[in-house]
Formats: sequence, C-alpha cells, structure tokens
Amino acid sequence: MILETSAAVSVSPAAMDAGPVNNVIFLADCYKVGHHRQYPPGTTTLYSYFESRGGRFPYTVFFGLQYILKRWLVGPVVTKEAIEEAKDILQNDNFNEEGWKYILEHHGGRLPVRIKAVPEGSVIPTRNVLVTVENTDPAVPWLTNYLETVLSQVWYPIAVATNSRIHKQVIHHYHTVTGTDTNSVPYSLHDCGYRGVSSVESAAIGGAANLINFKFSDTLAGFCLLKKYYHEVTRMDIAGVFSEHSTVTSWGREREADAHRHALQTFFGQFVGCVCDSYNLYECVENILGGELKDLVIQHAEKGGILVVRPDSGDPKEVVLKCLEILGKCFGTETNSKGFKTLPPFLKVCQADGINFKSLDIILGHLKDHGWAANNVSFGSGASLLQRLDRDTQKCAYKCSLAVIDGQDVEVFKEPITDTGKKSKRGRLTLQMEEGGYKTFEKGTGDPDKDLLVTVFENGELLKDYTFDEIRQRAEISPSDPDIMKFLAEDQGQRW
Repeated sequence: MILETSAAVSVSPAAMDAGPVNNVIFLADCYKVGHHRQYPPGTTTLYSYFESRGGRFPYTVFFGLQYILKRWLVGPVVTKEAIEEAKDILQNDNFNEEGWKYILEHHGGRLPVRIKAVPEGSVIPTRNVLVTVENTDPAVPWLTNYLETVLSQVWYPIAVATNSRIHKQVIHHYHTVTGTDTNSVPYSLHDCGYRGVSSVESAAIGGAANLINFKFSDTLAGFCLLKKYYHEVTRMDIAGVFSEHSTVTSWGREREADAHRHALQTFFGQFVGCVCDSYNLYECVENILGGELKDLVIQHAEKGGILVVRPDSGDPKEVVLKCLEILGKCFGTETNSKGFKTLPPFLKVCQADGINFKSLDIILGHLKDHGWAANNVSFGSGASLLQRLDRDTQKCAYKCSLAVIDGQDVEVFKEPITDTGKKSKRGRLTLQMEEGGYKTFEKGTGDPDKDLLVTVFENGELLKDYTFDEIRQRAEISPSDPDIMKFLAEDQGQRW
C-alpha cells in the first residue's frame, strides 16, 4: 500500500540531530528497566567499573568518553516529557517511574552519579580499570548500572584508536629501519572508511578516533565531531585531491592520459592523487605518468606539487613494489644513508586496497627486502580500520564491584568456572603507576593520592574537558610500547 500526502513532511534540524533516540531513559537495554527491584533491600550505593579484559591488542588507547558524556549525559537530561514518553512506550509495570521522577524533582533532571576515568589518549595495558561509576544519592543506586549500556559504547572509539595506533607502530617501525626520520609517519595512513561503516555517527566517532594517530583522513564527519566535542579548531589535514575511477573512466579508455593531464593541470602545484588501475596499471604508470606526462609531472613538482600514484587492485606487496620500480626507472632514485632507495620527493605510491596492520607488515617488509625505504609509500584503510571491530576486539566489559547494603561495604564479583577470563574485579579500584608500569589495585587497597583516575563527571556536570591536542600528545608512539614485531609474530587472531 502506498500512502500519499498533499504536503512535504518537515523535520527540524534539532530532531534530525537527535536521531531516533533523544531520551536518556532509552539509552539502556530493555532488561534494565526492572533492575531497580532486583538489588538487595537496603542497597544505597552501587560502584561499577569498565575495563578491557584482554582482547586482540596488548593495550588500549582510551578515547570517546567525553563525546558520550557531552552528547547524552551532561545537564538536565531527565524531563517530565522524557518520563511520560518512556511510560507510554514501555507500558510496563516494572518501569521505574518513581525513580526517574525523584531525579527530576530532587536533582533538576541531572544525573546523580560520579564518573572517574583515565585521561583520554592514555595508552593503558589491558586488564586495567579505565572508568569507575557510582551513584552520589543513596536513593538511586540502580542508576549506576542503568548507564552501563551507553557508557559501554566507548568500546568503539577505544577499538578504533587502538587498532589505528597499531597501524602507526608498524609504519613507524619500518620508517625507523629503512629511513632517516619518522616525520612523515602521521601522514602515512589515510582513513577512507566513511562508506564502510554502519552510520554517519559511526563514521564521526571512528574517524575522530583514528585522527589521534594520523593526520590525513577522508572521513569528514570525524573532523566535525572533534570540533564540536574536543575543541579542535585548527585546520585539519585532508587527504588532498584524489581522483576516483569515475573521474578517470568517464573520459574513456582511449583518453586515459587526458584524464590524468586534466587532473594535474586543474590542481597544478597541489597534492594530486591519480588512481591508475582503471585499465592497465603498469602501462598507465610507465607510459602515461612516466612517459607522455612526465614533463608535466616535473613542472607540477617545481610549483610545489606532489603526485601520488594509486593502484587499487592486485596483490598489494607485488603491485606496490612494481610501481616503485617503474617510477624509479622513469624519474630516478637516490639512496639514503641506510642504503635504501627513495623516489624524488614529489612522487609517492598510495596503496588503499586490502590494508590492515598485518598487510602493512607484509608490504613494508617486502619493500625492505627489495631495498626500498618505507617513506616512498602511504596507505589508505577503510572497513578494516573503522568497521571490522567489535566489543570483543578488546573484550570490553562494565561490571559492578562494590555495593553498600545496610551501611556495609559488600564486595561484588563474578568468577565463572567456565571462563576464568571473565573473572571480575572486587571492591573499590585505583589505577596507579608502579615499577613495571600500570597496576590496578582492588578491594580499596590502593592509594587514593596516586590514583590516575580523574573525576570527569559528577551530578550532571562535566568536570574535565580535554582538548584533542593533549589527547594526541598522550597517545604518541613511545619507547615503552610493546615490541610491534613480536606482537605481529604472535598474533593469531581473526582473519583480516
């Protein structure tokens, strides 16, 4: 059946920004609606924590909590209208109408919880506490774990930021081994995952997380999130002017040279990337860019331009090597102080097909074995960077570790005999720096003065507001990082 309307439907910008959910009560799994009735009588406090229980990578880059807090939890988020909407949709006798009204009437709709977390951008070994949450009003202990669902979604920016940093470590390693500096590492991986993720919001969050480690990105939504939620006001580096297959093949096969000539002339003296595998990759690189258009490429370079040759099919390690060899034959090479070949600085090859942290190792290792420096190549990564991840990538979990019942502290934990990896922590937690690195202290045994967890949110107010610049600084590559080559050798995870 087709429904016809006589007038266009108008949706306000505010409604579009909110999406399908704009009610804090709906930021939870449905089964949590009745949990307030399941805790022991006399419970006045619930204290929970969030951690990476292990997972694929040996550490996590903590990022994204500030976005969640600002987007969903800061300010008077509980309203009369929100309660009425929830009551109407849930139509469930277990709905905690009284509890939500209490928050509205006694706290002006602001959530009476305290959230502590490691500073964003921190690189923390797995199995350490990252966030703690507890209610500040004894009348609403249930609120602590009601917020589990939305707060647990920090797993996604954590997973992307961590995955991205592993990519950066691989690239950094090969730049160190085959080159004289690592200055171009932050510009060596393009995020081209916008179309490969599940939503615009996913693109924004994942794109922002990747920008902690790299400064080139095609995911415009990531820049927008950083500007709105992380005070990023400087001009970000975008991936330059790249062609796509449609801008080349629309000229027709016989006019492929005209397509690349037009791109170079239109963006003369700029950063220009030409996709070259529309027909015959190697003929395009050698006969068109390195032959018919060679003088134009050099003139382009004399005006400060850079030409990036982009293959987009075939076996990456073989394709990249052959493109470098063709370009080296056409434009010449130099040998750096470590004995590796480099193209003229105005030429690069960008491989953006089939890229993940393992294929980076394969490609760059193959180039090293054939005498080429890593700084001749940049990369692009899409779904494997932003989408081929889930909550179990780093085994992220949010668990209750302490309850106050009838005035007594009660340690709360799980210890399943069927999976010891899911054993949870007990009591109040602190994260401290000890000899040998980070350590989580359980059962209140830590020193509060040494606790690295910072109160970032309390009673509806954001207490810590990080800038993206300081987050980037915290996440920088460090000599204390795990040996990336050892990690790659030992990694037996899912197929990428």
